[in-house]
Amino acid sequence: MQAQTLEGGFTSPATDAAHAFRGVMEAMARPGTIHALKGAKPPAPLSVAAGVALLTLCDTETPVYLAGNADCDAVRAWVAFHTGAPLTGPATCMFALGTWDALNPLSVYPVGTSEYPDRSATLIVESADLAQSGTTLTGPGIRDTAALSLPETQAFQDNAALFPLGLDFFFTSGDRIAALPRSTKVS
Repeated sequence: MQAQTLEGGFTSPATDAAHAFRGVMEAMARPGTIHALKGAKPPAPLSVAAGVALLTLCDTETPVYLAGNADCDAVRAWVAFHTGAPLTGPATCMFALGTWDALNPLSVYPVGTSEYPDRSATLIVESADLAQSGTTLTGPGIRDTAALSLPETQAFQDNAALFPLGLDFFFTSGDRIAALPRSTKVS
């Protein structure tokens, strides 16, 4: 086993995981806000924020799909060692990770059912840049409006129209994370 596989996890697992979980949940509870995450050093091409999100949200019962550049030996080994999450295809995943282009089309991911809307996928979208500007957001967790640099608008409008079904999204860049839950309206 390569040293890179064994390294890069939380240095102080209990403390780092608690701080990371709070940052991830704050991002989801307040769409459009950007939070810094730290504590992990995943292998390239993953950002720190994407690695921390995987360590925080995934375990042996959360199937993960790695798309595009993220689907490489180093990342596969790192995810397997640090989370135990099974790697799967897009149709059966709970989490998917990759760039926007690599994750498309969105129609291949589970959006839940009327009985179990929570059985949908959450996509972790690696972005070159993440800013609180661009697309206007409204909905739960947003006082009036918020803004977030999204890769496009129509896909998120279509997703919000499925509510209570639909996908949830995290956007990561470097050590920063933002979220867009399915309940958020995008204009």
